Amino acid sequence: MIEDSPFVAAAPVLVPMPAERPYTYAVPAGMRVVPGSIVRVPLGPRQVAGIVWDGAVETVDARKLRPIEQVFDCPPIDRAMRRFVDWVAQYTLSAPGMVARMLLRAPEAFDPEPWIEGLQRTAAVPDRMTDARARVLEAADGGLAWTRSGLAHAAGVSSTVIEGLKAQGVFETVMIPPRPVVAEPDPAYATPELMPDQNEAARLLRANVAGGGFNVALLDGVTGSGKTEVYFEAVAAALDRGKQVLILLPEIALTHAFLERFQQRFGAKPAEWHSDLPPRMRERVWRQVAEGGVRVVAGARSALFLPFKELGLIVVDEEHDPAYKQEDRVFYNARDMAVVRGHIGGFPVVLASATPSVESRVNASQGRYARAVLSARFAEAALPDLKAIDMRRAPPARGGFLSPVLIDHMRRTLERKEQSLLFLNRRGYAPLTLCRVCGHRFGCPVCSAWLVEHRFRGQLVCHHCGHNERRPEACPECGTLDHLVACGPGVERIAEEVVTHFPDARTIVLSSDLMGGVRRLRLELEAIANGEADIVIGTQLVAKGHNFPNMTLVGVVDADLGLANGDPRAAERTFQLLSQVTGRAGRTGKKSLGLLQTFQPDHPVMRAIVSGDADAFYEREISERERAALPPFGRLAGVIVSAVTRAEAEGHARGLRRAAPEASDLFVLGPAEAPLSLLGGRHRFRLLIQGERRADMQGFIRTMLANGPKQRGSVRVQVDIDPQSFL
Repeated sequence: MIEDSPFVAAAPVLVPMPAERPYTYAVPAGMRVVPGSIVRVPLGPRQVAGIVWDGAVETVDARKLRPIEQVFDCPPIDRAMRRFVDWVAQYTLSAPGMVARMLLRAPEAFDPEPWIEGLQRTAAVPDRMTDARARVLEAADGGLAWTRSGLAHAAGVSSTVIEGLKAQGVFETVMIPPRPVVAEPDPAYATPELMPDQNEAARLLRANVAGGGFNVALLDGVTGSGKTEVYFEAVAAALDRGKQVLILLPEIALTHAFLERFQQRFGAKPAEWHSDLPPRMRERVWRQVAEGGVRVVAGARSALFLPFKELGLIVVDEEHDPAYKQEDRVFYNARDMAVVRGHIGGFPVVLASATPSVESRVNASQGRYARAVLSARFAEAALPDLKAIDMRRAPPARGGFLSPVLIDHMRRTLERKEQSLLFLNRRGYAPLTLCRVCGHRFGCPVCSAWLVEHRFRGQLVCHHCGHNERRPEACPECGTLDHLVACGPGVERIAEEVVTHFPDARTIVLSSDLMGGVRRLRLELEAIANGEADIVIGTQLVAKGHNFPNMTLVGVVDADLGLANGDPRAAERTFQLLSQVTGRAGRTGKKSLGLLQTFQPDHPVMRAIVSGDADAFYEREISERERAALPPFGRLAGVIVSAVTRAEAEGHARGLRRAAPEASDLFVLGPAEAPLSLLGGRHRFRLLIQGERRADMQGFIRTMLANGPKQRGSVRVQVDIDPQSFL
């Protein structure tokens, strides 16, 4: 066992690879390690970073042990974070080393940031005074240390003036500590005026933070009700207690607007953490979070694995969002893991959403979570009127996809110089291209999916593996020219139809795969908010928390789209998405309207959205889940077996099914071909395990994997506890 003593003979080290346990390394004489120390160790022919772990070391001949090469000058990973890594690994059935890998994603941050050479004023005076020199001395007055470039910029002079003064001894060289990545936020910078229901919710959250222990609060407020301002009060309370705060956001595109709102409230921006961050900035943020210099981080799901020194609050904004689920290497849901991290660390967690997940609503109703409700929009702004357009009675013109009813309302909105939003959760121009002569359909060569036409780029693209090819003029099957036809609409095709109806309108298409990436997307969101567009056509990106002051009409082009699959969460997801997107209208108080084009106006989801009766929808959905013993009243896990050949995948999946242990509270469905049966050239079979809420799902799957066939050849097995996707 490692103690926090100065010297040990051997230490367990968790390395970032698919290792089921730490490896034992020798600790050289004179080297001091403690649990949590980040070290460099040999692993085969490589040198890798690892974490000194808890527990006993293996009994191994000391002469066979390889030594730890280096202990990094870095704050150790604390016990709560080490317990969190172990918990995530156990729950998700992942190798602990792969979970630790997410913690060690900024290797250059393990060594301290170098100090910067700077200048400080001495008592000496220059031999002669000029206006430029006078400005420099005035700027440097006060004894602070400056960088050369910083002082030159502040005084409005060239660097040669600074060098001349240094040569005369007016400045001496000093070393300056590294700059903070962000300024420290001030909880009292701009205390907002809250509405009565916001005040009540804020009091609950502040009390939870002041209590200092673990608790979870669900902040359930309609779109535009000011949830952000309310949970900012919890952030302020945590900062007042000297704690760090993590705010999780589902999309990078949201970050820019959020940073500005945060700065308006606290006088400084939080640090960012997401995949689009430059590597050097990621390293600086990681290091300053570990040292406690960064007090607030706003980030994507991976920010959950930052090594906070004194974390005291996690906020999960848009807690219902599927983007919180990671489905690569380690399969985890950041919302659920945030609650676990709060429980292990003994601090509060806030979940915020206008359309909470069914799981969170049930936890609130059963008393596990506190619930604060904001039932009205901020400043008494009215929610949009919502209506269904029955496409059987008001169909679009031949070749079109927009009902005359929707087009008429768009025309009136344009006449009032207000904005319209058309929502279709389908990228590209058309989801399928086929030959009118022979019926050939363009499919992905390595996936069981159709190629999506992207007319703006002149390409056919697979949205699952990224395969793309030029759109041909002739059918590759029969050779006929000019007989390829696009079937169904994507956002690009809707934009084409909008231009035919409104040629003079300023139209913007928002989609994650358009050229320019996140930077272009942020610029276009800003342009929309500033009123520089008349009609916006977008995918689910437009549903996520944006504030468009002049948006008064939202049209959902295909409200039935999300209901047309076998996903047990289809109704919930559709309700959430449509509620969120229609909530973009009328946020500043203008009279607004949401129109849903549907062939199923009597579907319970459509009725719930149009009536505005969210409670009735949740009550019905919760009741159905309970009857079917689906989450949160039961447990689900997916086991996905893939291989280069169909026979290999199916054979291994059937072997696992035969190896499943007998259990009265768990049963196995399948194996069956996954709906997306071929992905990236790999054939996929799926087992679905369903059981009672208190069943030992992880133990059941471990036994099945241990007793089943070993992974050989191209076979890979992935376990997804609490699956969100059933493709």
